[in-house]
Amino acid sequence: MTLAHTNRIDTVHGDAEDDGRQGSARRLLASSARRSYDPTLEIDWDAPIPDDKYGMTPEWSSLYGTELWDRMTEQQRITLTKHEAASIAGAGIWFEMILMQMLVRDLYQHDPATPYVQFGLTEIADECRHSIMFARSAQRFGIPSYRPARWLRTSGRLFKAVASGALAFGGTLFAEEILDMMQRDFMRDDRVQPLTRTVSHIHVLEESRHIRYAREETARRMRTATRSQRAWVRMHLAVSAYLIVTNLVNERVYAAAGLDVAEAKAAARANTHYHDKLRFGTRRTVEFLDGVGLIGGPSTLLLRRAHIL
Repeated sequence: MTLAHTNRIDTVHGDAEDDGRQGSARRLLASSARRSYDPTLEIDWDAPIPDDKYGMTPEWSSLYGTELWDRMTEQQRITLTKHEAASIAGAGIWFEMILMQMLVRDLYQHDPATPYVQFGLTEIADECRHSIMFARSAQRFGIPSYRPARWLRTSGRLFKAVASGALAFGGTLFAEEILDMMQRDFMRDDRVQPLTRTVSHIHVLEESRHIRYAREETARRMRTATRSQRAWVRMHLAVSAYLIVTNLVNERVYAAAGLDVAEAKAAARANTHYHDKLRFGTRRTVEFLDGVGLIGGPSTLLLRRAHIL
């Protein structure tokens, strides 16, 4: 085979790859046009907050299933789940801000006239609205903002500065899909605050497009990865997944519910029910990433420590 013939094959493959990317982006743009929401208008922010409703599905609480949970009063459980929901929302805002910056950096290299860039910008707009929605929901519950620790926010700066390609999109999947799995339960649960259910419904519907986008881009960018590149992405992906999953619940939520923080943290660390929920919430991400070669090697040790595997 001649070099010229090889180049023609590469060009044809590249054109087909780009056609697939642009076609998918067109479909996602059409979906966005049909089903997008403005939380400032869709949510009744002045609606009363019932005293007898959980902040989120109690089975997703970090203490559910423990002896400490059994000793808590019902009001303590309600208070805890409100604060845990706010903490999870705070972690969501933190990662969505990282995601938006990574997306802007990626899109900067592409033609803004293409559907790919236009959907990327649409997703950024969605994430802006989601972050505001999460912040307002916690505020409506009268809960202060729960933000990751300063060292973690600093680490996030480093991650967004170096993460690109499959690492950026794969890391997005860990953050988005576990939240998606939680919120699918929240929005269907009559025991949960109406505000949480509405916020969850909006986020699940719009996030399904973002998850599809991230999956397709992760797979697309791993097709040409070398063995060393694959190993580098695996390890950094495991680190980011570990930090995301282990920082969903801020320790201050326990004090807010009138619990001893040290005792509550110890109970949460040993809570096999919660660990099972985390594995359930990340199972689709793990199956997908394993299929594209991004689960394996030393990185699995971190994923096990985070109760993802």
